[in-house]
Amino acid sequence: MEQTVNPVNVSKKQHQKLKAHQFIFRILLIAIGVTLEAVALEIFLVPNNIIDGGVVGISIMLSHLTGWQIGIFLIIINIPFFIVGYKQMGKTFTITSACGVVLLAFMTTLFHPVPRFTSDLLLAAVFGGIIMGIGVGLVIRNGGSSDGTEILAVLFNEKTPFSVGEVVLFVNIFILGLAGFVFDWNYAMYSLIAYFIAFKMIDITSEGLESSKAVWIISDQHQEIGDALNDRLGRGVTYLNGEGAYTGNNKNVIFTVISRLEEAKVKNIVDSIDKSAFLAISDIHDVKGGRFKKRSIH
Repeated sequence: MEQTVNPVNVSKKQHQKLKAHQFIFRILLIAIGVTLEAVALEIFLVPNNIIDGGVVGISIMLSHLTGWQIGIFLIIINIPFFIVGYKQMGKTFTITSACGVVLLAFMTTLFHPVPRFTSDLLLAAVFGGIIMGIGVGLVIRNGGSSDGTEILAVLFNEKTPFSVGEVVLFVNIFILGLAGFVFDWNYAMYSLIAYFIAFKMIDITSEGLESSKAVWIISDQHQEIGDALNDRLGRGVTYLNGEGAYTGNNKNVIFTVISRLEEAKVKNIVDSIDKSAFLAISDIHDVKGGRFKKRSIH
């Protein structure tokens, strides 16, 4: 008998609201991320005329030209983006992002009197970029944004063939290029160094600090390989049913998730049992649920 699903019930399950303690915890982590951003800006980057991309970079240049605090421009420039974001991204995203921007404006004002940590431009770009990237990554990981550029990128993505990442990159390169006219071309190049370091750190922080790998193995000796992975690595495996598109033959596929340090051992195990086995390994940034935790094999 075919079972029908009530679409109303499905909708309710898909759009559950965050509980109060979950929302507060998100705001707390966003606050930590924003504080790191402020430290990077006021103690490393801004005192050395090194800028970041997006609204932050524009705010730094406007602050330099007018003498006003960065925080004023952060709020003013982001307002239209978050008005649009409310319609496109939803209420929770807008509230958490608005809290992040207001707090960033406050923290940059708070840290402004603190003397710069170093006057070495390369050190300032490297460490400023690292701290900035970790801060932004924490904000993004917890569903917020301290920069309206991402919202602009999403809107452009809907109406152009460019991806969100490409739009953000184009906008930021343009903004970083302006630094050459506002400050000096040497500062613009150091700003590029800081930006690309921050960009990498955002990926690491927002997508997961553990570098895990997904493994797919196709072999006629799947049972023996699966038992070996279970016994010698302590990893659980899942057997999937597949079909060869060319031959039409049924195939047994082994799926498991390992740490990057176990990759060489997996290859050795598979090679020792079936040299002709198909083996595919890919990076995954985050793992949650299931039985990923490795059991003891001692």
